[in-house]
Amino acid sequence: MSPRALARTLKRMGITVEEIPDATEVTIRTGTEIIVIEEPKIQVMKMQGEEIFQITGKTVRKPLLVEERIEIPEEDVKLVAEQVGCSLEEAEKALIESKGDIAEAIIRLRAERK
Repeated sequence: MSPRALARTLKRMGITVEEIPDATEVTIRTGTEIIVIEEPKIQVMKMQGEEIFQITGKTVRKPLLVEERIEIPEEDVKLVAEQVGCSLEEAEKALIESKGDIAEAIIRLRAERK
């Protein structure tokens, strides 16, 4: 099927396809890695109020460091430090190790203090 015939068929089905011409990079963050797509070709297909992105290009994968995986709110650090009676640095380290779980961080720190 020619591109022109395909475009007509898609239009009859209520689907539009357009390109994003000036994109230089696409970044996808997962819980364990960052996927960077360099020099991407991006097509957006719109149908029934939804958008579907098709991205092709050179892919580079980078693992996330533990500190990059989660952001610990300052209020959580203060709460853990107050509950356990430890420094803010110890509280933050425990929160990072427990992946942001406040209860687990408190239990871990209390166990270390016994």
